[in-house]
Amino acid sequence: MSEFGQIAIELVIGYIALFIMAKILGRTQITQITPFDFISALVLGELVGNGLYDADVGLSKVLFAIALWGLLIYATEMITQKKKELRELLEGKPVIVISKGKILYEALKQTKLDLNQLQHLLRARNVFSVREVEYAILETDGTVSVMKKSPYEQPTRQDHNFSASEAVLPVTVIIDGEVVWDNLRENGWDEQWLKKHIRHAGFENYTDILYAEWQDGKGMHVQAY
Repeated sequence: MSEFGQIAIELVIGYIALFIMAKILGRTQITQITPFDFISALVLGELVGNGLYDADVGLSKVLFAIALWGLLIYATEMITQKKKELRELLEGKPVIVISKGKILYEALKQTKLDLNQLQHLLRARNVFSVREVEYAILETDGTVSVMKKSPYEQPTRQDHNFSASEAVLPVTVIIDGEVVWDNLRENGWDEQWLKKHIRHAGFENYTDILYAEWQDGKGMHVQAY
């Protein structure tokens, strides 16, 4: 048999084996997998790849490796379903990162999440200002679940036939005690403007502020560490 024919056979069999393992392990969507699930999937694919291009690894060894790795993943899934006390260790647990409208700085450090990443995750939930958030929970799959404050919840203005107003994006001006000078310059603001507004909010030093944003019509939103 030619070398290409051997590769084709191994590839087809590997494909079938991976398909079967995927069916056995369940229908978890990619947006719902934990970091461990993601790494496990990568390793499973790597096992097949190594078997295709390593002449010393036969088809039987590839199938054995796939079966054993799949069995380990399946056993882990069963343990997390049956043993609640081990679920947190194996899958992690959700962490509250915003509580009662306040960013929990210690929770961010615990989860290795910085403010820029938090803003990105909130925008993915159609939340463009921290002031709209009552609670935010970092889930085990890396997404954020958001409960908005009551003034920002449904029903919408359209539901009541209110006239539409222009949407205004908030501008982040301070993150982790450091001024975002680029945002100030882009909006035509200077340091005197910023100092005036943070003093109005009760702060003198930038380093005392965890997060601050400005939004036209609503003013400055400031949170200390």
